[in-house]
Amino acid sequence: MSVWAEIKDGDRRLTRRVASWRSTCARRALPAVEEAAQHTKLWWGAAVLMATAGGWRGRRAAAAGVFSMAVAEAVSNGVVKQLCERRRPPQEWISHEKVHDRPDSSSFPSGHTAAAVGFTAAVAGVWPLAGALCAVPAVMVAGERVHTGAHYPSDVAAGALIGLSAAALSRRAPRLAARAALS
Repeated sequence: MSVWAEIKDGDRRLTRRVASWRSTCARRALPAVEEAAQHTKLWWGAAVLMATAGGWRGRRAAAAGVFSMAVAEAVSNGVVKQLCERRRPPQEWISHEKVHDRPDSSSFPSGHTAAAVGFTAAVAGVWPLAGALCAVPAVMVAGERVHTGAHYPSDVAAGALIGLSAAALSRRAPRLAARAALS
């Protein structure tokens, strides 16, 4: 079996398994987290909270998180989605009635996951405790994207990789800017 065929088979199996979660907690919490994550409201709220209540460390963490989130969103939604056309998972794979209206845009990659992971990983690099707290809703966002049929697991994995790359860039950006200013 080719690598692409294995990924497609894994996507099908994982999507069906995640979409079949019957947990009352999942059925209540995941939609609430997804709503909060729409248009990155959750991450902006976390940034404001850190910046106002976290002192210098909170301001640095918030700035790193917002920068990383912006880069992740620009790369995932502004570049990769435009280059890679992929349909959303078939509705028959989703075993519950609550399949949200899904966008017409490409399924690949998950922009929600890219933003969540980018923000969280950048925050964790500056303030590990705040990053650990942000990781809980970030993981929930990623799971929700598969649970509702908005994305394949591989879309979520690609979004996470984009987010991690954006966070790595956010750690290097201040040093690169300082070097450029000294040149």
